[in-house]
Amino acid sequence: MFGANSSSLTPKFFILNGVPGLETAHIWISLPFCFMYIIAVVGNCGLIYLIGHEEALHHPMYYFLALLSFTDVTLCTTTVPNMLCIFWFNLKEIDFNGCLAQMFFVHMLTGMESGVLMLMALDRYVAICYPLRYATILTSAVIAKAGLATLLRGVMLIFPFTFLTKRLPYCRGNFIPHTYCDHMSVAKVSCGNFRVNAIYGLMVALLIGVFDMCCIAVSYTMILRAVVSLSSTDARHKAFSTCTSHICAIVITYVPAFFTFFTHRFGGHSVPHHIHIIVANLYLLLPPTMNPIVYGIKTKLIREGVIKFLLGEKVVFTQDT
Repeated sequence: MFGANSSSLTPKFFILNGVPGLETAHIWISLPFCFMYIIAVVGNCGLIYLIGHEEALHHPMYYFLALLSFTDVTLCTTTVPNMLCIFWFNLKEIDFNGCLAQMFFVHMLTGMESGVLMLMALDRYVAICYPLRYATILTSAVIAKAGLATLLRGVMLIFPFTFLTKRLPYCRGNFIPHTYCDHMSVAKVSCGNFRVNAIYGLMVALLIGVFDMCCIAVSYTMILRAVVSLSSTDARHKAFSTCTSHICAIVITYVPAFFTFFTHRFGGHSVPHHIHIIVANLYLLLPPTMNPIVYGIKTKLIREGVIKFLLGEKVVFTQDT
């Protein structure tokens, strides 16, 4: 299990125990997660295909949505197949470096998901507050640079997690009471001092989550001021309707994220561990599952595109979203 040199306290592999205390129910727990994963993959890949092939959807709002869909489907794919192997085939071993890689991608992609939601809020701000300059402000080059900056931010802030975790001694064993390699779950297995990990994790949460939420809050404050100043009731309703899908995506993403973050650090024993593990998995699966459904229901152009694809009929796209 352990090496035989200076890294003798570094295990060759970890054992992911799944949901502790509910081992006998693993098969039943896996069914909704499997169903949600199928919906997430089909829904997000369908959105990406639709946005790529329909010229009516070649606008900044939908480019950001395609980026969100790609991030979501990649995020859940880093954890769900491995989780299902634990539940169905009792394949609990994961290589030490593989665990670090999974940890990196999980946290990097969740950070990128938060960043894309922030970019989508800025997109709505420009569209509503500066409608005549919307196309000139959010050009393809600007969108590409914004997406790249979001990716680089996640990579640079999350990459130190791997070094901080790898340096720790693991003399207590190699059992992780989780379904995937989460930063603090891995660090808590260590017999060393992981205070630096906890502090840096909190700093990253502030730099990514709090910063993005502040930008979202400021954007919607400005949007609300602009919409309220409109004289027409129909114009106000139309402006608000373009934001409802994004607001739903924000709620779906941040509510389980905050629950997971605070219970991990401050919950102690007040929240049963199996509840924490289940919510942590929902945190990674719920947004990828629900976002395509929300945008498919709330966005007219996407509804029309889905009808056109499913029925093979010629649908005339309108610009009302």
